[in-house]
Amino acid sequence: MSDDQPPSRHSPQKSWVEKISHLLSGGEPHDLEDLLETLREAKDKHLLDSDALTMIEGVLEVSHLRVRDIMIPRAQMVVVPREAKLEEISEIVVDACHSRYPVIEGDRSNVVGVLLSKDLLTHVLQNKTSTLVGQIMRPACIVPESKRLNILLKELRTTGNHMAIVVDEYGQTSGLVTIEDLLEQIVGEIEDEHDEHEDEGYIVKRNEHEFIVKALTPIEEFDEYFSTQLTTDEYDTIGGFVMSQLEHMPKKGESLVVEHLRFEIIKADNRRVHLIKLKLAK
Repeated sequence: MSDDQPPSRHSPQKSWVEKISHLLSGGEPHDLEDLLETLREAKDKHLLDSDALTMIEGVLEVSHLRVRDIMIPRAQMVVVPREAKLEEISEIVVDACHSRYPVIEGDRSNVVGVLLSKDLLTHVLQNKTSTLVGQIMRPACIVPESKRLNILLKELRTTGNHMAIVVDEYGQTSGLVTIEDLLEQIVGEIEDEHDEHEDEGYIVKRNEHEFIVKALTPIEEFDEYFSTQLTTDEYDTIGGFVMSQLEHMPKKGESLVVEHLRFEIIKADNRRVHLIKLKLAK
């Protein structure tokens, strides 16, 4: 057969990694960093688009990250007491707008179950607001801080759980992680029905004292809107300002107080911050 003829369709197919490596004439990758570098070069050569590269990087990182790397710390969890009546927790639920809440007994280190908002709503509609949280809570999924994210994701998908309570080596609660947190490590930010839409601008006013601010909001626009003076040459966006103040990549749930401004990270992955809740001191 002539060397100029196309290969038979029955010939062994090269993997996509081999094809990319061959096209880049750099040989096959020898470790993870080599593979990532190859993929980034493939993007530069338009063999991959940005979204595909981000997802591939996310998949590779998830297999190396552990629960402790992305969990929401115990101090920042929105919790409800086991002995509280449903009518007593309504303000907490309305303000947080979560679908699940850790149920504690005593203090935050002792999570004894999970309250689902749909269970709460069912009882409220039936005028059973005197029911105790402990009577309708569900069992909590407990995982150690050291569990790898790829393993946890598989377990959550298998069991149907959407939230896991993270415990330390002594069995005390150290935080929580949701299936959304895990998926966002792969695909980036996931918007739900409570997230602000892209076409609503950089800053969305919820009430006189609370705002949702996109991390990419230009710092000059932020200053003009809130009559502040945060602008410097060190950063261009409000997300950059928050990162410079915290001196690390913020995680979902972290907060920062600067004068009369309280910043809370409500959307972030291991690469960047997406959304910030801003509260003004009353």
